Formats: sequence, C-alpha cells, structure tokens
Amino acid sequence: MRKPQIDYAAVFRALPGMVALLTPELVYVDVNDDFVRLTRRTREQLLGRYIFDVFPENPHDSAAAGMRETRESMLRAVATGERDTMAVLRYDIEDPERPGHWREHFWSPVNAPVLGTDGKVTLLVHRVEEVTELIRARGGPGGDSRARVLEAELYTRARELQEVNERLRKAHAREREVALALQEALLPAPRPLDGHQAAVRYRPAVGALNVCGDWYDLVDLPGDRLAVAVGDVVGHGLAAACVMGQLRSALSAATRVADGPARALEALGLYARSVDGAESTTAATAFIDWEEHTLTYSSAGHLPPALLHPDGTVSFLDRATDPPLGASLEHTVRPEATSPFDAGATLVLYTDGLIERRTEDIDTGLARLADALTRHCHAGPDDLADALLAELLPATGNADDTALVVIRL
Repeated sequence: MRKPQIDYAAVFRALPGMVALLTPELVYVDVNDDFVRLTRRTREQLLGRYIFDVFPENPHDSAAAGMRETRESMLRAVATGERDTMAVLRYDIEDPERPGHWREHFWSPVNAPVLGTDGKVTLLVHRVEEVTELIRARGGPGGDSRARVLEAELYTRARELQEVNERLRKAHAREREVALALQEALLPAPRPLDGHQAAVRYRPAVGALNVCGDWYDLVDLPGDRLAVAVGDVVGHGLAAACVMGQLRSALSAATRVADGPARALEALGLYARSVDGAESTTAATAFIDWEEHTLTYSSAGHLPPALLHPDGTVSFLDRATDPPLGASLEHTVRPEATSPFDAGATLVLYTDGLIERRTEDIDTGLARLADALTRHCHAGPDDLADALLAELLPATGNADDTALVVIRL
C-alpha cells in the first residue's frame, strides 16, 4: 500500500482546540484555525508578535495573575525541556471590536517544548482549552446540579495539577541552589590583571538555572602574556554544567603547558573523547603577548573573537577555525593564526547566546556585534561589556546562556 503524503501544516491548522507555536522568546510563529476563531484575532495580528503584547493583562483587575502564571509556565517549559500543565486560570481578553472592554475568560493551558537535534528547545507548543462556559454553567436552566459536577471535576483537576506543579517548583528550587553553588565554583570572578583591564560577564538563559554549558577563563602565562578562552557545551542544566567544569579545567591546565592555543585545543580534544556529553563542544582561545603586541588564536568550531581597533573599526579573528571537539574520530592538528594589535585595542570573546537568533543568518548577528563595538569604542571593558549585553540580548530575555570576556590590549 502506498504511504499517503501528509500535509502536516494542514493537519496543524485543522487540530481541534486552540493551539499555537511560539519561539523560546514567546513570539508567535503559527496558530491553528481554532486559535484564530476563538481569540477573534487574525493571523497578521498574531504572527511575529510577543504573546503578551497581543494579549496583555486586564488593567482593571488588580488581582489578575494570569499573565505572570502563564509566562512562568512557558519559561519553565523552555528552561527544563519538559511539559508544563497549568491549573485552570482566569485570563481576560480585550474585545477586538470594543477597545477597552474586557471579556472574562477561563482557560486550561498546557505548554510543551519541541526539542531540536542539539537538545535545545526550538519551539513551544501552547495548547489552550477554554472552560469559561463550564465555570458559568451554574447560571443556566437546570445548571445548578450540572455545575456542581463540573465544578467538582475542575476543582479536583486543578488541585492535582497544583500539587504536581508545586513539587516541580520545589525540585527546581533545590536544583537552582545547587546550580548557584556550582556556578560560583566553576566560574569565579577573575583576579585583577597586572596593569591590564578586563571584564567578564555570564548571563543564564531566561528561566534557566544560573549555570549551563558556557564558560570563560583567563590564565596568566610566563612573561607579559595572558591566555583567554570561552567555550560552549551543548545542552542546559546541571549535566551540561558538569561537562563544562571538566572541559574548562582541562583547557586551563593544557594552556599552562602548551606552546600555543592550537596545541592546547588539541589536548582538550583528546581529553573530551573520554567525557560523556562533551561531543560538539565549541571553544576559542587566544594568547595575548603585550610585549610583542600580538594575538595568537585558535578556534574549535566557535564564533570568531572580535578585535576592536582604537579607530573604532572591527575585525574578526577567523583565520584559524576547525570543527568542534569530538567532530572527528581521528586526532588532527588544529590551525593557529597570529594577528598584531595596537595599544588601546580591545579583544572580545563571547558565546553564541550574545549574537545568534534562530530566524537570522549568523552574519547578521556578527554585523550587529561589530556595530555595537564601533559605537562604544571609547568605553572601558566594564562599560563595554554592560553595553553589549544591554543592546544585543533580546528585550524579552535571552533564550541561550551567554559568556562574555572583554580585555583592553
């Protein structure tokens, strides 16, 4: 029998009940027909917009908590990669035909993450069942007995969901406490550099634990030299953080004995083969020699470091890039390149959370970074780091964790 061709887009549109697809930043990318019909919004009014810009909370209800609870549930699903089922809640919607007039609504929402091949959340399925009429059932003819049954069912379901979610919140809180301690141990603030200025920043993904798979490191080398590195382990949570800690320590040790960044990354690649979860990790490291005014660098599949020149121009150090760790089954010699710098230049290393957006080409993000660096070329490392985070991370919060190192050369 010939296998039928399935139009999954048509299937999605025809799904019964209200279903929407959102990005991890909670922006609508698609909605089914029932969602359009029951919310009385057009696709043009929904797609590409932040969910709470389309459906703000009723400003006339001082006790309203629907938006906060819905946002927390969605961000929990994005952070944990697990489905989050909400208890029945009230969330009023403004009548599109009567601006300023809000209709009372009760909903039963479920938020389910869709994972990509890299294990990261790529989409959020937001399914909503409207139960307004059930809540109002007491008001109709003969509705009293029917309403009691319905209310009992809804109450029982809501209590069960609340208990489950409360257990999940407590477990998440315990994991967060562990993560905070782990972050402090794995990503300590760097000690002052002799006569040099540097700034480091770490921002976890929105709703995530305070430590994930990104890292930074600064290592003093003999002479007036310094090694700086950033890396990114695939995944989130404590498992990724533990892998990160092992790789960061291994690279830090290799850097102290290797004769250059390429050899340090070669040693890290060999070590990564023995670490579960280390495959596809990216890393970039640069050796700074202030006496020779040179940067020697190498990259294992990582985004290129940016060099901000004193005149405000920006160049990316992209002449020594190789595949990520574990991408090859055989040991290979990694490339290395050297670039001169002028006194007063600034070196910036970062992870993908700073510039990557799922709907954009990577060159767009690099151009945005270069523009921000040029506009803030006279800022010191601390001010520049804060400006980059403020301007480049999404206003709704970053979907991926971000590590950033800024060094005045």
